[in-house]
Amino acid sequence: MNDIHQAIEAVWKEESTRLIAAIARVTRDVGLAEELAQDALVTALERWPEEGIPSNPGAWLMTAAKRRAIDVFRRNRMLEHKHEDIARELEWQQQQLGEAMDHALDQVIDDDVLRLVFTACHPALPVEGRIALTLRIVGGLTTQEIARAFLVPEKTLGQRIFRAKKTLTEAQVPFETPSGKELRSRVDSVLAVIYLIFNEGYTATAGDEWMRSALCDEAIRLGRMVVQLLPNESEAHALLALMELNASRTAARQGNNGEAVLLPDQDRSLWDHQQIQRGIASLEQAQQLGGGIYPYALQAAIAACHARARTAEETNWQRIVLLYDALLNLTQSPVVALNRAVAVGMAQGPAAGLGALDAALADDTSLTGNHLVHSVRGDFLRKLGRLDEARAEIKQAVAAAQNMREQELLTERLKQLEKDSTTLQ
Repeated sequence: MNDIHQAIEAVWKEESTRLIAAIARVTRDVGLAEELAQDALVTALERWPEEGIPSNPGAWLMTAAKRRAIDVFRRNRMLEHKHEDIARELEWQQQQLGEAMDHALDQVIDDDVLRLVFTACHPALPVEGRIALTLRIVGGLTTQEIARAFLVPEKTLGQRIFRAKKTLTEAQVPFETPSGKELRSRVDSVLAVIYLIFNEGYTATAGDEWMRSALCDEAIRLGRMVVQLLPNESEAHALLALMELNASRTAARQGNNGEAVLLPDQDRSLWDHQQIQRGIASLEQAQQLGGGIYPYALQAAIAACHARARTAEETNWQRIVLLYDALLNLTQSPVVALNRAVAVGMAQGPAAGLGALDAALADDTSLTGNHLVHSVRGDFLRKLGRLDEARAEIKQAVAAAQNMREQELLTERLKQLEKDSTTLQ
């Protein structure tokens, strides 16, 4: 019984996105489409253990969803109308609905999935709603899985998804792929949501785990889907490149006990070199499409500099500084300014890095108090021999960090600083 349930879960993971997308094309309602798809899954769980998994699971689930849709349609129409002609009207409209859903089975579904992606990432939704809804109806993750990944109560996450679907319904957001200027802005939203998912998996903002690899994997899967659906979109290729290149270091980013291992200390033989090659190929594709100077492409180029270095010492930090200069000019992001300061420190020495960091903080105070700022500043001060100041910065970094693995890493650094200070006294 467990084997058949696992097989059904695998089928659902494979088919759910296309199923919801095809139903949504007919119903024009993403929330209803997911409900009908879920009902079809329940039916499969009841019947497949006895009947076996059908040869075409997607078609079977669509047929089950169609029957449920007709039931829902009949119930809603009966509530709306009480006149004598309702039976004849229902028979005709149910036939139309059934034929439409049958027709949906025979369509090329790539366009439907693309519409679903754009709908889940609609700007009418808050960012957290876009993330939750994307993982739910495009990624096929359960509410429990998403809640666990983002360290929020399952009830809270469920309410977030409910509000997102309600917003789409009330706003009457069309189930379509936008065009023109709206397409440009909506592509940005789609890519941003996928990258947010990846980043939360790559370095968890809070909790006991340094990484949540399942989220990284899901983001990369979504990224590949978008590239297939939008093959001429350079930044889609660039984002995929960035994620592949960063994820290639996964095995080296954690020690045997799950502790964090930073880039300079990683065993590069553990890096996934096939994934690196895929990332570089995606970056080259983005550049060939003319997108080499856009934000994701620049970030991917930085990641490629690290990937190409056989050792930490061989890293081309001068090139990385230039890439960060271009990226900062585009984004004006304080996080980019922080990372640029690190690169300056590696390329030109800790004094230059500290100067770049102080200049960035003077221009934008939004990162003041951030644990990464204290950590970077503490590292510069340590290299300059200003150990008391460095220790004070690292203490603040420990207090501000919310991820347990980062706290552990910073605490060890603090212990070493205290040991070094004692030795010099």
